[in-house]
Amino acid sequence: MLWVARGAAQSRLLDSVIVATDDARIAAVAREDGFEVAMTPAELASGSDRVWEAARGTGAEIVVNVQGDEAAVIGAVVDSCVEPLLRGDEADVVTLRTPILDETELKSPNAVKVVSDARGMALYFSRSVIPHAEGVRAGLHHRHVGIYAYRRAALERFCSLPRSPLEEAESLEQLRGLEAGLRYLVLDTEYRSLDVNTPADLERAEKEIEPRWERG
Repeated sequence: MLWVARGAAQSRLLDSVIVATDDARIAAVAREDGFEVAMTPAELASGSDRVWEAARGTGAEIVVNVQGDEAAVIGAVVDSCVEPLLRGDEADVVTLRTPILDETELKSPNAVKVVSDARGMALYFSRSVIPHAEGVRAGLHHRHVGIYAYRRAALERFCSLPRSPLEEAESLEQLRGLEAGLRYLVLDTEYRSLDVNTPADLERAEKEIEPRWERG
């Protein structure tokens, strides 16, 4: 979690970084490292619901959800999501995608796939292979990176909605917004997400990321 908070804090555009959690242990570690903490209810349906709980009492017009397993995130990645909203692009939400590199990643349900229209607006997100094709095809298969920059009104609307059928079927919160008509702009990025979901993921992250903070 500290890797994520520290990476987000490198942003040039964010006014503040708040760690939203329902776990007192996480809260204590975050506060010790100097971060503001918002304690949120345990029963919230998604990470974005938790972020709204933290942001609703602020005056923020753009709110970024950087999930706690995005261990390798850096400020420039966060800023790339915020910039289109500052420019006034038509999107309600900005998120990222990166090319899928191999068959294992393509078929893994832990690698969320996304397809977009010609303007870059998301058409669908899935844990299944989309679009259907034999083998990995450059320019066709993309992995979603779970960082979201919301306009405040869009986040508030998202969190006012019940969990949707597609969200429950795929266990993907962004489908709630997509079903409700929110416009998700999906940008290409060279950033390779380093999700930490298993002990093996943590071991790999410790080798790749911890030296960054040891060097300062």
